[in-house]
Amino acid sequence: MPLDAFDRQILAIFQRDTRVPSEQIGAQVGLSAAAVQRRLKRLRESGVILAEVAALDCQKLGLGVTALVHVDLVDESARATQAFRDKVTVRSEVQQCYGVAGVVDYVLVVIVPDLAAYEVFCNECLLHDANVRSFTTHIVLDAVKRGGPLAI
Repeated sequence: MPLDAFDRQILAIFQRDTRVPSEQIGAQVGLSAAAVQRRLKRLRESGVILAEVAALDCQKLGLGVTALVHVDLVDESARATQAFRDKVTVRSEVQQCYGVAGVVDYVLVVIVPDLAAYEVFCNECLLHDANVRSFTTHIVLDAVKRGGPLAI
């Protein structure tokens, strides 16, 4: 779907705070509130806007450990990698999963309350999986930036 300058300006504002009223967005970009609403509807329907979600504070929710987990698989066939993807994407601890090029096959972002919970995750999901050759864990000490707005 081609995006024009208005769409890009609307998205730049909207992704920072979805609660900004259409009237305010319209005033900033030079469109009526109705035009902004129509464009947002089209952007949702076309899949450009995937979801409108709340950003939560992990620490305040008792989720004190973020781990970046690099996973190397034994079998990289389509069937085996899909089985791995299916296994990790249903786990609520796995916030993000990326298939990557390089030394490892996947990078997971895992968020748990503490190291004991991370150990449970590893035991249930990684240690006893015959297709996981190895995995390396990097514990996040300081989340300098988390999922900021995209450059549009």
